[in-house]
Amino acid sequence: MKKVLCKAVAVMALLAIVAAVGLAGGAAEPGPGSVVVYSAGPGGLAENIAQGFEAETGIRVEMFQATTGAVLGRLEAEADNPHADIVVLASWPAAFSLLENGWLEQYRPANAGLLHDGWNHDDYFFGYSASALGVTYNTDHISDPGSDWSDYADPRFRGIVAMPDPSASGSALDFLAGYALNYNEDAWQLFQQLRDNDLELAGANRPALDSVITASNYIVLAGVDYMAYGVMAQGNPIDIYYPRSGTVVNPRPAMMTSFGRNQENARKFMDYLLSDEAQRMVADVYIIPGRRDIPVHPDRVGMDQIPVLDLDWDWMAENQSEINDRFQQIFR
Repeated sequence: MKKVLCKAVAVMALLAIVAAVGLAGGAAEPGPGSVVVYSAGPGGLAENIAQGFEAETGIRVEMFQATTGAVLGRLEAEADNPHADIVVLASWPAAFSLLENGWLEQYRPANAGLLHDGWNHDDYFFGYSASALGVTYNTDHISDPGSDWSDYADPRFRGIVAMPDPSASGSALDFLAGYALNYNEDAWQLFQQLRDNDLELAGANRPALDSVITASNYIVLAGVDYMAYGVMAQGNPIDIYYPRSGTVVNPRPAMMTSFGRNQENARKFMDYLLSDEAQRMVADVYIIPGRRDIPVHPDRVGMDQIPVLDLDWDWMAENQSEINDRFQQIFR
């Protein structure tokens, strides 16, 4: 069963593998009334969904929460003795490696027909929710944030712009791949210009956003939007917009494993993810619901207002490793 993770997600998995090996030894054996879920957050939403599922079904949820890279690393570390029944990731291309390894079970959950177009990959994984990548900025320091990605090569933004490091953020890597797919060498010219303008790679999504909240940077590019809406609701001087040339809306894939020990409970969990209750939990934390009939939170932008790049997820999954390598070379 053990196979090497495909190139599309190896960069994230390798960063997490050492920690994941340590965690694997302590995995709890599932009981007859349980389901084991490995989830790439966000933490509060994952916990709320687990509690709602337990209340509805009486089935205990054993949850491991981490980044997408750490989840992938743990799956690889446990390949000879797997535990997960359900895997939820924050990056759509990351699911392709698990499918390629033969680790996924085909299942069509209830309400799958209500998913946004393209958010169901042959019943192997589906986008139960999604985040969009935007430009988040500190309104105490920025009154004119620009309107497109290329604006941040301008000298007026020198030294005040950050971006999540694509080696630590699957969504940032998805942005790089999507932008490179659409703009080819013009994309690489822009990435070099951003480096020359002192763009900072500021870790994963949360540290990058925190650097803008604290004003150590004033702008973060390609950060997940739900985090920005969340800190705005807390009263922080933050705003967000979506660049006019297009961005990535990244479905967050949920999937059943083929080796899970609690298959029936796993099917029930997959059904619950697309239930009215769970989808409203998604909307409550400013994430885009997977079902097109569930409205987004009233304080955030809807899908129809976000300019989206033309995406080829298969190509992005296949080429992400090389794209990240080339990007990291620019920033060395």
